[in-house]
Amino acid sequence: MFNKLALKIGLLFFLVILIIEIILFYILYTNLVADRVEEVMGDLLARGNTHRDVLEENYTTTTLEHVAIMESESDFIAVITDENGKVIISSDPVEPEMKTVIEHTDYDEIPQEGAILKSNWSEEKYVSTDSPLTFNETHSGHVFMFAESDSIERIIDHLSHKFWLVGLLTLLLTVITVFILSKVITQPVLRMKKATEQLSRGNHNVELYTHRKDELGDLATSITLLSQDLERLKNERNEFLGSISHELRTPLTYMKGYTDIISRKEISTTDRNRYIKIIQEETEHLADLIKNLFELAKIDHNKFAITKERVVFSALIETILARIRPALNEKKIELFFHCPDNLVVLADPERIQQVILNILDNAIKYTPEKGHITIEVIQNKNEILTTISDTGEGIPEEDIPFIFDRLYRSEKSRSRVSGGSGLGLTIAKEIVELHGGEIEVDSTLGKGTVFVISLKKENVNE
Repeated sequence: MFNKLALKIGLLFFLVILIIEIILFYILYTNLVADRVEEVMGDLLARGNTHRDVLEENYTTTTLEHVAIMESESDFIAVITDENGKVIISSDPVEPEMKTVIEHTDYDEIPQEGAILKSNWSEEKYVSTDSPLTFNETHSGHVFMFAESDSIERIIDHLSHKFWLVGLLTLLLTVITVFILSKVITQPVLRMKKATEQLSRGNHNVELYTHRKDELGDLATSITLLSQDLERLKNERNEFLGSISHELRTPLTYMKGYTDIISRKEISTTDRNRYIKIIQEETEHLADLIKNLFELAKIDHNKFAITKERVVFSALIETILARIRPALNEKKIELFFHCPDNLVVLADPERIQQVILNILDNAIKYTPEKGHITIEVIQNKNEILTTISDTGEGIPEEDIPFIFDRLYRSEKSRSRVSGGSGLGLTIAKEIVELHGGEIEVDSTLGKGTVFVISLKKENVNE
């Protein structure tokens, strides 16, 4: 139960809000209590000053008795003394606590406007004030006003009861608010949890509310995109496995079939040699396919090693041209090559050869006899551009975005003689990107194809 996210968030919110409410209620309560005590003491002093003013205007026995009678009907006690503190008259019997206040009052320190003598209602039985009497600028007596501390305590108790009531109501509203708030926050998270559980079980068709403009909305969008990517990867994986099984089955079928044929005694030597050559070609094709699959596996697991070194680019390409020269001559394809002699690049020579050789191999396959292939290398401030163009049959426009996909062939009906495994361009693109470069293609059906390899220009002197 205590592992529930909603409960944890709710308790956290509750504790934070509760602490804030306690602090605010304490400050409010202490301020209100102080204000109420100050108000009572102010009223008590003002009452004493009023009696003092009346007596200063008409200091007679009748006025003294009138003051005493009036206060005897109130909750306050009035005690009038002479200048030495001797009691002249009082509205109620003078208790010892009152006598102590009167006797210990330093009359010289009491200002003309009066003063509060005792205000500690929580420890004293009475709170009191002193209003000095002055006739002709002569100190002539005092009007002491006393109020029982119980009266202030009753006011404070009444205030405390109200605070408890408001506090309990606030606490209840806080619990309800926190419960609703925690549900509002955790509900999307729980839905995302269920969505990720579906993803883990292989169900990639999850739908989440992605229109929120906050972090939860961003997370929902990310999970939705992840589900779509997983579904796409699942489909690509199934398609890839299907294509691989087909690619492996075809040469094996050829090899098995022709092996059975050449094992027959009645077959002629010419046919046997021809079938043996086909078996050799299929074996080479199968070995090349497996090699490419291993290289793709290394790329996927970040184990595809790129070892850069200083390479004279023109010499590197000349080596490649020497390897493909027989194929060019066989189809009478004319090749034009231009590269600055002093151009040095930092690259893995074996891998870059693999890239260029793969593109040239495709160009030779799909360029008709007496066609043209052009290789041009130029450099600018930031990069080295290698352009390989041919006058071949070209690639349909709708297939261009997919030619670097694994096992993709722009023409599904191509035979194994003219079509490769569909992995060469995928590996070439990965190699170029591992060098920090890019490879792009542009093609016009019936006119030819142009590949552009861009490599970042690095400091070869390092």
